[in-house]
Amino acid sequence: MAHTEHKPSGHERIETNNFLMIVLITLVVAVGGLVEIVPLFFQHSTTKPIEGVKPYPALQLAGRDIYIREGCYVCHSQMVRPFHAETLRYGPYSVAGEFVYDHPFQWGSKRTGPDLARVGGRYSDEWHRIHLINPRDLVPESNMPAYPWLERREVDADSLPGKMRALRKLGVPYTDEEIAKAAEEVKGKTELEALIAYLQGLGTARSWDKLAQQGQTAQQGVSVQTPASAAQ
Repeated sequence: MAHTEHKPSGHERIETNNFLMIVLITLVVAVGGLVEIVPLFFQHSTTKPIEGVKPYPALQLAGRDIYIREGCYVCHSQMVRPFHAETLRYGPYSVAGEFVYDHPFQWGSKRTGPDLARVGGRYSDEWHRIHLINPRDLVPESNMPAYPWLERREVDADSLPGKMRALRKLGVPYTDEEIAKAAEEVKGKTELEALIAYLQGLGTARSWDKLAQQGQTAQQGVSVQTPASAAQ
């Protein structure tokens, strides 16, 4: 019987060629990722701010920079997941429209401390001041570091206009007037005051109370439109 040479199939050639396998896997992963990610850049729900979300005022923007500098994001997330246990503890789950002006996002992936997405307005400024200077004065079992130096340092006011101009290039709608007044607004403020201002603004655009108000407004709009529609 004549010996016939085995000719590998196309699938077999791919499996036995490491380089070709790597190239094809990379291509599949890249295409799959693009298919999932690219449409998000064109959806209003992910590119437009929700009602009440505005660019950070100068003092809050300075506080956000301090929050990042001190590594607060390492232990605190800023994203409420859409699970019942999460919304019971923290409030309404997060939506993309809350973060359109965040560069970069502070969603986080670890919670050594609680999530801060809805911390705005939950505590007084004085509570935050004491807690940041020495957390154990308020929460004896806390393992959070103390940040007493924030009360002694002043905000770098002169750097803010440049930061705001850079953010405007990324799509944050700061006006020329807001940029011009930024340094004066934060001049003399401590880093502690700036950080507290940032924390007090977190998540305030989306709360149970605001969602209830929006629901009532929507119902009132429907009830007003219904008679007119019936008349037509």
